[in-house]
Amino acid sequence: MSTEAVGIPMVDLVIENGLLVSPSLIWPDTVAVHEGKIVAIGPLETMPPARERIDARGLHVLPGAIDVHVHFREPGFAHKETWTSATQAAAVGGVTTVFDMPNTRPPTASPAAVAEKDALAAKQAIVDYGIYGLIGEDNGDELKAMLDAGASAFKLYMGSENPLAPCPSDGAIVDAFETLAGLGIRCTVHAENTPILKRRGERLRRSGRVDAAAHLEQHADIATVEAVSRSAIFAEWTGCKIHIAHESSRHSLPHIRFAKSRGVDITVETCPHYLFLSTDDSSRLGANFLRVKPPVREPGHAGPLWDALIDGTIDILSTDHAPHLPDEKRRPVIWDCAPGFPGVETSMRLMLTEVNRGRMTLCQYVRMACRAPADAFGLAHKGRLEVGVDADIVLVDLRAEGRIEGALLHSLGNATPYEGFATIGMPVRTMVRGRTVALDGRPVGQPGWGRRVGAPSASA
Repeated sequence: MSTEAVGIPMVDLVIENGLLVSPSLIWPDTVAVHEGKIVAIGPLETMPPARERIDARGLHVLPGAIDVHVHFREPGFAHKETWTSATQAAAVGGVTTVFDMPNTRPPTASPAAVAEKDALAAKQAIVDYGIYGLIGEDNGDELKAMLDAGASAFKLYMGSENPLAPCPSDGAIVDAFETLAGLGIRCTVHAENTPILKRRGERLRRSGRVDAAAHLEQHADIATVEAVSRSAIFAEWTGCKIHIAHESSRHSLPHIRFAKSRGVDITVETCPHYLFLSTDDSSRLGANFLRVKPPVREPGHAGPLWDALIDGTIDILSTDHAPHLPDEKRRPVIWDCAPGFPGVETSMRLMLTEVNRGRMTLCQYVRMACRAPADAFGLAHKGRLEVGVDADIVLVDLRAEGRIEGALLHSLGNATPYEGFATIGMPVRTMVRGRTVALDGRPVGQPGWGRRVGAPSASA
């Protein structure tokens, strides 16, 4: 695009000499940014004068990653994480937009609770954010009002023992899906079968089981496979768009493919801990440390999940960022050990390492971490390097080597299962709407810079 076409005598920023990356192409080009938007992409000589210039020589220029599955803990659990610490971690990790889950205290299950969380985030966040509304047994008539209050999408806990986010009845789920279908809003589903989880969990506790294997036995693959299939049937019947969260089991993959072949509007995510870890890591971390829901499973699942992520059966890479303090992850009784790990700061580094190892391409990473989540959740102004979209940009040094250390992570709950992992490739500058929010591993963004992203219209 020529300077004349841009129509701006001077822009805020020009990024030159970098290699731009899309889901299908890597090419040398220059990017001009003005008032938070990409206003031109083209040869350097066509760019207008700029107030700031960044020389990206030797670096790749990526759209910012979009993580549609994070637990940023506020309100209610600020000892584990705050919106400040969490979005700093995201920025350092190359993540420019996040969607926060509703199982906080109070849960985000009403218009007032959505507004309360939005007020917390608006004061602290240095990256852009969405807020999930919770689907409950009795709040179906408030879903539209929750959208109006600021919800960006909705979350259904189809597998839950958490009193903050109990599983609704199938009748309430179908009613909610019908409402969301009319609104054009996607629903993210924690797809496990609650009756199976409760019955098995109670039996295991009664028998005195407190070992890590009991958690895996409770969360058997059948609980996931059944719930994935039921979610797809409900979505097919109602026309609701659904997103399957944190897929952990290879046994679900044929059912996902079958749903997609029937035309169900279903997207699916997996997370790094299901790709990089198995129960074999218990000897390194301690068996209880691995507790997460759904569980990290036995060897034999990661390979098929990798294949499905690369071939597009699994659409999206998310993290299920769920930080806990180290002592909360090392309790001797498995039922007392907090489930989950931090992830927003380490995910891109882990995946770039696999790019360097030849397991996937950089274009494939951009598809699963940037473009696919933007498309699934109606963020037409995010997840791509195109004129007119938000200038959410990450500069990546594919040659940079490092080692993951929990003590250096920016999350308050920094108990990482990737402790000591050697990585090759990392984000060195993260920009949200044209402003640098992280530089060389340090958060530099101003709290309050992050903006809430709205839900797409019903016609999107």
